[in-house]
Amino acid sequence: MSVKVSRIFHAGYVMECDGIRIAFDPIFENPFSRNCFAYPTVEFDYAAIKNLRFDAVFISHYHDDHCSFDSLKLLNRTTPIYMFCVHEEMFSWIRELGFSNVYPLTLNSSVDIGPFKVISHPALDVDVDSVFEVQVQNLKILNVVDSWLDQETYDGLAKRAPWDLVMWPFQTMRELEVLEPDRAEPSDRKLPSEWLVQLKDLKPKFLIPSSCQFQMEEWSWYNHAFFPISYGDFNQQVQGILPNTKIVNLRPSTSILLSSDELKTGESLSWMKMTGDSQGDYQYQPDLIPPKTSEIAQHFSKLDQKQTSEVLHYCNHGLIEKFREVGPSADMFFNKPRIWKLSLFDQDGKSTDFIYEVKDDVLTLLDESACPPDWNTEIIASKLYSALNTGESLTSLYLRVKKDADVEVIEDPLIRCLFNGEFGSYQKAQLARIKKEESL
Repeated sequence: MSVKVSRIFHAGYVMECDGIRIAFDPIFENPFSRNCFAYPTVEFDYAAIKNLRFDAVFISHYHDDHCSFDSLKLLNRTTPIYMFCVHEEMFSWIRELGFSNVYPLTLNSSVDIGPFKVISHPALDVDVDSVFEVQVQNLKILNVVDSWLDQETYDGLAKRAPWDLVMWPFQTMRELEVLEPDRAEPSDRKLPSEWLVQLKDLKPKFLIPSSCQFQMEEWSWYNHAFFPISYGDFNQQVQGILPNTKIVNLRPSTSILLSSDELKTGESLSWMKMTGDSQGDYQYQPDLIPPKTSEIAQHFSKLDQKQTSEVLHYCNHGLIEKFREVGPSADMFFNKPRIWKLSLFDQDGKSTDFIYEVKDDVLTLLDESACPPDWNTEIIASKLYSALNTGESLTSLYLRVKKDADVEVIEDPLIRCLFNGEFGSYQKAQLARIKKEESL
């Protein structure tokens, strides 16, 4: 008896056996997370998705590219939802969405769904991520999602090698480097050495380069700066250490049939179809000169008067209050007063500048400064509005940091105020909007 493994896209999978169907991190949106477009491109049949019946859905963690209420709302509300999350309010929100069977996953414990035994293991970021082991038909399947393995988890999994199928994240996304391109060193396009060691010890018979499988807007410079690893790079480097492993580039909507002695092509998912080039690959350009924020801003919509007033009020007042709440940076660079310039760009590419003094946990708005800024932050007005009102993540804000100091970019005052200590802003905003829409 074979097991059917189908790819939705990114980290989304469906597994079927003996008439039982389970899903992992299902996302039925294109784009998802604001500006992540399926690559290759896909189309969803939403009427068909609403008629789907999953015996269980497993969610590895709360990030919006794995847990999106705009996708979950399409499913039958009696579908059992199993999720790893240390924040209890997430489960309350999913119940508010209408799901009656919502269960937190306990690490290193199993859930039995028909022939499937699903075990959630700790990832390196133990308070955020998890990885999935699936046992079915005497097969061992490991879904690493887009996480890094915890050392103890890796040791235990390696002892049980070989694995029949491993889904392994293949892309080392440059999420922080694109925020500060002036100081970023180009990628060497090599897989992390830890990955190669771990894959060699896991000895997978079949290996799927997993996660990612998206690009940004067609015009975005991120498409050639954010994704340094191509499928070709991954295949070449992995085959160098695992010559007997078969690498399966499972594209969106496509399926495989896995048994103890072979892997065959299966029937594609009927409720979605791949419309883009199935052979497309990532093209990293290390010498790419990024466009100015003023140019990028012209790709986004103009705020209305009320929205503009809200953003300006935040820069004049709310940001100062939030900075005190977040507290001082732990980096020694901020041990003495610093001048910070925040530039807010409108749809025409024109900037409104705010000059602040940063001193401990106090942010003071200045009329002007005789000193040049020690730190510069640029953001598009509509993106700041979206971050404040919809929980838009840092990845899609096109925020830019310019500085000479050798300080981690995440110490940026605006980044800290928008994201430090925040949980579930994206899903919370989704829930409020969905409930409002359903009440009309």
